[in-house]
Amino acid sequence: MKRKLEISELIFKIISYTLLTVFALCCLYPFVYAVSASLSGRAAVEYGSVVLFPKDVQFDAFARMFGDNMFWNAYSNTLFLTLYGTLWSMLTAILGAYALSKRRLLFRKFFNFFLVFTMWFSAGIVPQYLNYLATRDVFRVFGIQDDKWLVVIAMGMAAMNIILLRNAFEGVPSEIEEAAIVDGASEFQVLSTVYIPMSKSTIATVALFFAISRWNGYFWARQMISNSNEHPLQVFIRLRLEQYTDPEIIAGWSETFASDSVIYALIVCSIVPILIIYPFIQKYFAKGVNVGGVKE
Repeated sequence: MKRKLEISELIFKIISYTLLTVFALCCLYPFVYAVSASLSGRAAVEYGSVVLFPKDVQFDAFARMFGDNMFWNAYSNTLFLTLYGTLWSMLTAILGAYALSKRRLLFRKFFNFFLVFTMWFSAGIVPQYLNYLATRDVFRVFGIQDDKWLVVIAMGMAAMNIILLRNAFEGVPSEIEEAAIVDGASEFQVLSTVYIPMSKSTIATVALFFAISRWNGYFWARQMISNSNEHPLQVFIRLRLEQYTDPEIIAGWSETFASDSVIYALIVCSIVPILIIYPFIQKYFAKGVNVGGVKE
């Protein structure tokens, strides 16, 4: 019986590792192809001869992209939205989660239910769009003309992330908080010196969620930011995609690289920052989701 269990376990591991390897390669291939296509010559890309490795390697597509001032402007806008958007979202999420984790909070059950209710039912895109327009009008009253701040502030809430942080805060032993209060700590001191350090794994995970969401944000940035100089990178890539797939532009294309190579170069450059940051936060990922997502 023991030998049969060992054999079945071995077969299960072989099948599991094989499927995971195939799945990982399927996820990795689009990025490898994008890199190869961005480095390949025009003929190789247009005739579809690029499969895995680049052919007729050249860096003209990247030179064209780096020479575009609008690219750097879009990149700076994306950094702005990601940095300030993540900071604002983390501020609201941490404060909201800390308050909801306290059993002494008046109407705590109602607020928790109201938070979860927003995950079950949504008013829809049109009411949300009208709400953002009303928020923009308020910003105009206070003299804020930059629509990037509208995207940062108006989209600063995420119910799921607040719930993750709330569950993590509820897992902090109450004895530690009581000891801090006895020592004369205020609510903000308890939050900053007890709850945040003891929940750093969940906080790092939630910050990663917010940062990736802001970095990849396209739809509302396209709808709410009217000034082309304030468009983030994802909107810029979409506009360039529409431009470089225009039949008239393609017909008159005389560069040494394909028009698609510029798009792939843009995609690669938009992914690289996340690839650099993610390994440093990955160690917190599994632990943070487990601590924040499971309530004993």
